[in-house]
Amino acid sequence: MGLDGRASAAAAVIDISETIDRLPVGSFQIRVLLICAAVLFVDGFDTQAIGYVAPAVAQEWKLARGALGPVFSAGLFGLMIGAILFGTIADRIGRKRIIVTSTIAFGIGSLLTMLAQDATWLMVLRFLTGLGLGGAMPNTVALTSELSPIRRRATMVMMMFAGFSIGAALGGLLAGALIPAFGWRSVFLVGGLVPLLLAPLLGMVLPESIRYLALVGGRDRDVAGLLRRVAPDEAIPPDAHFVVREQRLPGLPVAHLFAERRSRVTLLLWSVFFMSLLDLYLLANWLPTVLNDLGTSVSVAAVIGAMLQVGGVVGTFALGHFIDRFSFRALALTYLCAAVAIAAIGITSHSVALVTSAIFAAGFCIVGGQIAANALTATYYPTAIRSTGMGWALGVGRVGSIVGPLIGGAMLAARAGVDTLFMVAAIPALIAAAAALSLVRAARPAGKSVGS
Repeated sequence: MGLDGRASAAAAVIDISETIDRLPVGSFQIRVLLICAAVLFVDGFDTQAIGYVAPAVAQEWKLARGALGPVFSAGLFGLMIGAILFGTIADRIGRKRIIVTSTIAFGIGSLLTMLAQDATWLMVLRFLTGLGLGGAMPNTVALTSELSPIRRRATMVMMMFAGFSIGAALGGLLAGALIPAFGWRSVFLVGGLVPLLLAPLLGMVLPESIRYLALVGGRDRDVAGLLRRVAPDEAIPPDAHFVVREQRLPGLPVAHLFAERRSRVTLLLWSVFFMSLLDLYLLANWLPTVLNDLGTSVSVAAVIGAMLQVGGVVGTFALGHFIDRFSFRALALTYLCAAVAIAAIGITSHSVALVTSAIFAAGFCIVGGQIAANALTATYYPTAIRSTGMGWALGVGRVGSIVGPLIGGAMLAARAGVDTLFMVAAIPALIAAAAALSLVRAARPAGKSVGS
């Protein structure tokens, strides 16, 4: 039932999913989107900070070429555990508490990273920071998704997720300015203070997911208050009972990712995430070092490397409409273009202008594609397992993000040529394109019932 008087006064049953889907996007939804984008802004800054400071750390500690690969992977391992663990917990206790707790955790972890005196301690601290970083991401995606009408859901999730790319890009630009003046530890000082200042604001203004509250039941007053903010012009009966036309799905949430013909889609989504994040973090972590090895300064290498995330921001906004309209077909084409752009980085490394353009194009496709995959995953899974589905997809993807920097470090340690490195890096993007193309048909049977 909607809010248009079709429900009888006696029943007063309001379907939250139907109501949100038929209404236009309002100012309250935009505010929540921006708040979640702010969380991912600081998440992106802290996640990518280690890649930007790596050349300076290696110089100060006199580390061998590729020696920071385990440090990169330790942080990403923490991200994997955090995404899986806190994504699943959020489907039991709600999105908001996990987002606030995760933000505090990675802020503290970033500040503690300033105290590292060797690669071993840096590895431990990046792992602990990664736990918080991993918990924030799937829950901001789920919260934004659950406040969005299905016809605009991919676009809104992608716009929100642009905060991550903007934060990661700003990290490179800020690192380029801070490191020469104050040293690499100053980057982590900024990366720690900002989320700790943001956390109290989140506690005050961030709402819980309206679909989650309606699904768990017993929170009609809270749901009514949120719905009045989503739809201030709608009349809500005082005795209204709110529902989401979905099952609560008892038992272990992850088991439901493979129930009701979801197995093939889940495995294909995991393939996309694994290959996409392998490429993304290989590029994000090693581009500044490779550029520095080619003769650019640490600060210039950080700025050029940041073009990966700048391209991602542009790609996120440019791709949103096409993802909403063409779904996995658009995703497959995006990853195919990503493979071409990544290979071009190695071919054009002799020219600053050309390699900068190639890095921008790779970011447009690989970062934009990953954010589109996040949006489509959030749309596919129902409310009861949405954070679990996002958390496990990101968690499996984080395995790829761990493998990527290790591959890059091993190839650099083996003195592989730049052109060879990026030709190899293009292969995972091709595999992601093939998996996305397979999803065009695999996701279709569930398409009629998902996105509630």
